[in-house]
Amino acid sequence: MPGRTFAIGDIHGDIDALLRLLGTLPPLDATDTLVFVGDYLDRGPRSADVVALLRALPSQMPAKVVTLRGNHEDGWLRVIERGWPEFVIPAPNGCLATLRSYLGRPPPAEGEGMADDEVEPIFKGTFFPPEVVEWLRELPYWYEDEHAIYVHAALPKGPNGFEHPSTTQKKLAMLWCRDDDFVREYRGKLVIFGHTATKYLPPELSEYTPEDKEDAWVGPCVIGIDTRCGKGGYLTCVELPSGQVYESR
Repeated sequence: MPGRTFAIGDIHGDIDALLRLLGTLPPLDATDTLVFVGDYLDRGPRSADVVALLRALPSQMPAKVVTLRGNHEDGWLRVIERGWPEFVIPAPNGCLATLRSYLGRPPPAEGEGMADDEVEPIFKGTFFPPEVVEWLRELPYWYEDEHAIYVHAALPKGPNGFEHPSTTQKKLAMLWCRDDDFVREYRGKLVIFGHTATKYLPPELSEYTPEDKEDAWVGPCVIGIDTRCGKGGYLTCVELPSGQVYESR
């Protein structure tokens, strides 16, 4: 009999929310799996601590731990490999908060820009320890078990419909795309995703507290679990196959 899977949404540097959420979960054993759907970095004040905890979790619990790649991890890898100022400069991306967390500095105040000695490291990503860069590079784009397919953003749409992660050539779409058709039209094996805050998904199609636009979004074949953690929201986890929802709030 397959074990339980606990899918956890975008964390975005909020270590306190992550610790609170983990504290709400039932005792886990070796048949269980934790799947994190990506976006561990940026916006929140303690990205370095979030990454450190996620890297340590496999040795701290009996459950299997899967950490997927999100678009923010992908963005930083591009910065490190070839530079990407369009990613690190916009304040809403929250990249300065990640730099500060690794340098041991206070998070930036609203509207605060980078200091002179922060320009080069943020534009090149040189503040990341080498072992963290290697960990980022090893993050998978997707995961699948008996219960569901897990991706950061969505399944890509091809000429014959939505494509399985194992066959698609559009790997980046699984990290970056926002496709209204995906939540409205996809019919297939259950997909758990983050990336798009649930408040922006069509509430009339959610079977889980549709009156609360900030809550988890549950459709017939897709479940959205980005509840704006690190951005003024909270962290959400969905347990499969039961459908039980856990929250950090």
